[in-house]
Amino acid sequence: MRAAATTSPRYVTRPSLTRAGLVLGGGGVLLLVTMLAAVAIGSVGVGLGDTAAILGRRLLALPIPETWSPAAETIIFELRLPRVLTAMLVGGGLAMAGTVFQALLRNPMADPYIIGTAAGASLGAIVGILAPVLLPAIALGAGTAWLGLGMVQALAFAGGIGTVLLVYAVARGNGRVPVVTLLLTGYAVSSVLAAGVALLMFVSGRALGAIFGWLMGSLAGATWPGLAFAAPLMAVSFALLLVRWRRLNLLLLGDDQAAHLGVEVEREKLVLTMLATLATSAAVAISGTIGFVGLVVPHLLRLATGPDHRLLLPASILYGAALLALADLGARLAGGIPVGIVTALLGAPFFIWLLRRSRDLSKAATS
Repeated sequence: MRAAATTSPRYVTRPSLTRAGLVLGGGGVLLLVTMLAAVAIGSVGVGLGDTAAILGRRLLALPIPETWSPAAETIIFELRLPRVLTAMLVGGGLAMAGTVFQALLRNPMADPYIIGTAAGASLGAIVGILAPVLLPAIALGAGTAWLGLGMVQALAFAGGIGTVLLVYAVARGNGRVPVVTLLLTGYAVSSVLAAGVALLMFVSGRALGAIFGWLMGSLAGATWPGLAFAAPLMAVSFALLLVRWRRLNLLLLGDDQAAHLGVEVEREKLVLTMLATLATSAAVAISGTIGFVGLVVPHLLRLATGPDHRLLLPASILYGAALLALADLGARLAGGIPVGIVTALLGAPFFIWLLRRSRDLSKAATS
């Protein structure tokens, strides 16, 4: 099986300090502006000046005179800020995971869900939604939270992690995990889990609306406890991935070349896969399945900045966070539709362009 396109260069050049400063500085400014706009704009408008003042007073303890109404502060801190921060966290986590999977699989059309994370998380979430309906005896405990997560979120997180562990174990043979085998195993396991999802939806009855809402991806239920659960997992994943930027660069050259240069290939592939899966599962647990962010952002950044993960990883977090925060703002302004619909409308045309570009590159390489 031949990948549609490849991201593996003959060598990885070091990004210039100017380029790195422009990319990261631009991403930081974009993220800050997006955050202020997303917190300020809504059905009840709060001025940008008041929004910045409220955030400065509450988050930074700045001695700013209180010139706004208590209702405005409540709207910002109890409703909008946790949702915006969750959008930024989820968008950054998915983009970071997509960057890792595109490097590991050496395929620009890889995304964080490619080896079954979404399918496992979806099955776990639906089991959590239906459990109180199918088994009324446990309905009393269905609303309890553990580490900030309810039953649905906890089962979604466990389902995502468990599925990837299963896929990796099945794909492993003779101490190695070939990329093609990993992809095919992920596809097979995802198909089985998708059948389970379809069966549960068929028998779901009145819970079908809640299931559809979760599958489409939404940030309407964002809470501070959920954010507190996912943020440390994302931070750990990012820190451990960033210190592995050199090994990610070497894996772009291919397994044999990376091993020749001193990388313990199979060990690193497992560690990188699980770190990216940890971030993805944490994101999915608090937002549902939101597509295309982990595909679009890493690919565009790779085209714009080159393949060096010393720059790609932090840049993907900044731009992924800004993109999903903007998409969620659009979803809110459109009447509260699930943000997964907005990202699909934005990402699907890009995916079609990517397929055509890959086909054109393949034709040019064989001509």
